[in-house]
Amino acid sequence: MRTKTQLIHGGVSSDPLTGAVSVPIYQVSTYQQEGVGKHKGYEYSRTANPTRAALEALVRDLEHGHRGFAFASGMAAITSVMMLFNQGDHVLVTDDVYGGTFRVMTQVLNRLGISSTFVDTSRVDAIEAAIQPNTKALYLETPTNPLLKVTDIRQVAAVAKAHHLTLIVDNTFLSPYWQNPLDLGADIVVHSATKYLGGHSDVVAGIAVVNSEALADRLHYIQNATGSILGPQDAWLLMRGIKTLGVRMEEHERNARRIVDFLGQHPSVCKVYYPGLPDHPGHHVARTQARGFGGMISFDVGEADKVDAVLNKTRYFTLAESLGAVESLISVPARMTHASIPKARRDELGISDGLIRISVGLEDVEDLLEDLDQALSSH
Repeated sequence: MRTKTQLIHGGVSSDPLTGAVSVPIYQVSTYQQEGVGKHKGYEYSRTANPTRAALEALVRDLEHGHRGFAFASGMAAITSVMMLFNQGDHVLVTDDVYGGTFRVMTQVLNRLGISSTFVDTSRVDAIEAAIQPNTKALYLETPTNPLLKVTDIRQVAAVAKAHHLTLIVDNTFLSPYWQNPLDLGADIVVHSATKYLGGHSDVVAGIAVVNSEALADRLHYIQNATGSILGPQDAWLLMRGIKTLGVRMEEHERNARRIVDFLGQHPSVCKVYYPGLPDHPGHHVARTQARGFGGMISFDVGEADKVDAVLNKTRYFTLAESLGAVESLISVPARMTHASIPKARRDELGISDGLIRISVGLEDVEDLLEDLDQALSSH
């Protein structure tokens, strides 16, 4: 089954009881049992729900994994995955990781005795130099948020295997339509499903898919114990969004390529970050491990006041948190998604005050180009 077909027919694509082609929303908390312990696979919706189970089967298939899990948010998925580790364990994390991930690692999980070190995971030598005796996992974003750095998942998987580490990959930016980290050697893949998987700015959700029964049993235990589940209404919305993931991702990328070409020639733009550019540091690796480059672009206009001038003028790029939706979004990482990272650390990473991140939507690309042109030319 090819990917576009799998988006529609993967997992549980219809209701076996009624034949409904859309899995129903099972808005239910508990289930009748024929006797103590005798039920039809469902006893309490924190443990399992038919609508959530259909979504979990779908994302399992899309990521070519053993089992999928749906959480209340991307951060709930990431936090639950990190609960696989114990007090005294150490995790290596991509250096310019999403600000929420940085925050939970440095302000929450560290208080529970799980320590972390942030390294440039695009450099295997940097990873190997940072491994400690108590290191248990590697956590990658690729491409990263917001600088779109690319890590070679196959290379890092080999390092993880040699050191008996669990490899976790955040695949939010590319989605399973463009990239499948489990096929490249990862053990766990996570998504903020709020983004491309949902695609319509109407649901907050997280996904994790694992590659083994042992990890599945442990993660399900954690999800059930902590209750960080996705509700049936949101699970249904997410399945509906996933059906159009293929056509959306292709159009996001087509629009992004046009905008990247425009930004690269504009005098107000100092630098453009996009893995599809031949001179992007991770371009070759991106071509070998992904089928597309996605719809995320970052570019630097030099100064914060110039950023504000652009934000004040855009009409079709909505100033908002998040990404991956049908509408184009614009944000300032230093003051929004990565504001929780100390300024000195942002400067070290290259997340400057002049950096703008755009999530290219599905509007007519000519309107988007005209919008950016008038906004960039206004200062």
